[in-house]
Amino acid sequence: MDSGARDLSARPVVVAAFDVDKTLTTRDCVVPFLRRVGGSAFVLRLLGRGPQLMLAIARRRRDHVKSIATRAAVRGKAVATVDDQAHRFAEVVWSTRMRPDTVSRLRWHLDRDHRVVLVSASFRNYLEPLARRLGAHAVLATELAVENGVCTGELLGPNCRAEVKAERLRGWVREQGFTDVEIWAYGDSAGDRQLLALADHATLVGHDLVPSSPEVAA
Repeated sequence: MDSGARDLSARPVVVAAFDVDKTLTTRDCVVPFLRRVGGSAFVLRLLGRGPQLMLAIARRRRDHVKSIATRAAVRGKAVATVDDQAHRFAEVVWSTRMRPDTVSRLRWHLDRDHRVVLVSASFRNYLEPLARRLGAHAVLATELAVENGVCTGELLGPNCRAEVKAERLRGWVREQGFTDVEIWAYGDSAGDRQLLALADHATLVGHDLVPSSPEVAA
């Protein structure tokens, strides 16, 4: 073997981590999903929690706001019903709300056999079918607590945003047994800051198109 040849087995595993809302999609998905699942009762239940909700909004307690809205939408609903709505919602997102530029970048990674992971504060229920559409390898997301097949209205673990995103990605890398990784990360907001800081190549997605060429990611 030529001593000057590169040992391909020594190359790091490339992991591409994508936020979803307003990174891979054109708009937020959480509220439309909760509204869809909650139906006509959703707004009424939120109004019943008006003072609590307004206080959480005023204090910018994003996780608390999400918990209140989630409870209003899914509490007492069979998880099978929620999942059915989630699959339908994922199809709507896929057909009408995807950003062609970042989806093109995701495919650029897949074409090079990189591991693609969705890391999002959106709910796993609809991100799993969306991930299958995209060809992503894993989903790290916010999850609903379920007991005896019924949603309790609580979150299972913390909301997957900010530092939680970075923690979840680090945990996933360990679970895969990867000892040498090169991380590319894509996000659009302050909630992605820690995820982007973890990356070797970080792209802050704005309103401008993201080219599919790799040079812009550094």
